[in-house]
Amino acid sequence: MLRWNPFSPCYVARRIVLSGVQTEHAQPRKAGAEWGTPGSCAHEETIRSLMDLGFTEDQVIQLCEGASSQTAPLSTQGLSTLSTLTTLGLNPSSILRVLEKCPELSRINGNQLQQRIDSLRKLGLLEGSLQRVVSHCPHILTLTPKRLGTAVRFLREECQFTGQQVTEILRSAPATLLEENRQLQYKFQYAYFRMGIQHTDMVKSGLFRVPLEEIRARHVFLERLGVYETPDKKGQTRIINPKLKDFLGASEDFLTKVARASPDEFEVFRKLLTRELEEEKEGQEENSDSEEEEAEEGYDSEDSEQTEYRK
Repeated sequence: MLRWNPFSPCYVARRIVLSGVQTEHAQPRKAGAEWGTPGSCAHEETIRSLMDLGFTEDQVIQLCEGASSQTAPLSTQGLSTLSTLTTLGLNPSSILRVLEKCPELSRINGNQLQQRIDSLRKLGLLEGSLQRVVSHCPHILTLTPKRLGTAVRFLREECQFTGQQVTEILRSAPATLLEENRQLQYKFQYAYFRMGIQHTDMVKSGLFRVPLEEIRARHVFLERLGVYETPDKKGQTRIINPKLKDFLGASEDFLTKVARASPDEFEVFRKLLTRELEEEKEGQEENSDSEEEEAEEGYDSEDSEQTEYRK
């Protein structure tokens, strides 16, 4: 009687085929990509390569059928991506989590992925930090070297951060480089001009990990309680502002140690502030429309005067 070796690629391929048949809600496969055909994930060479990279039998099946409902089944081309992530130092379990967070990575060529990893290294991410950044925010690898360079130049030239500070931002808040320049600039300007926070403190406190809406809500809340004051041009205040690490701390600590207010009070204030900002935005839009109408009327008046003059 023929016995299957549970560690052989052929056995794993057979399990993949059977699991696809037995699953009632299995996703339909694209034409030309049936299991067991050359070029499909169930092909023995592909499975052998996955197992050589250290993936277990169950992990191979997971990769071939799609790690989740949002992850497409792995193509043969995706092997180069997995190999690159393995070379980076990620173990199979970490790679699966990375692909679940960012399925787009499985569609990036291995050579292109390596170029993006090299670009991060050039920015000062050393071994250990680089792996943590990729594991925490794998979408950072969706940035081409050109886009990454543009984001870094913006932080250095427009926001005036040093190269070392940019590296620290990348290490502690990598998602910052995925934000649009306009949004990033507004967060920086709010912290710098409205709150009086210096570059060094922004970086050390991890300010860029916190959404602008949360920063603004906490700041205005403290300001109206009389607990926070924007420093003058000399950096001085009439009161002692709370430490930035306490200001940006967990919500419960912020309310009990800094604001000394209840969650209900802060939630009510947050809703009022949102309404206030919306009304302010609507007012600015109305003023802008009025200015445009006045400008158009001015042009019409000038045209009329020129017509009369010609007559």
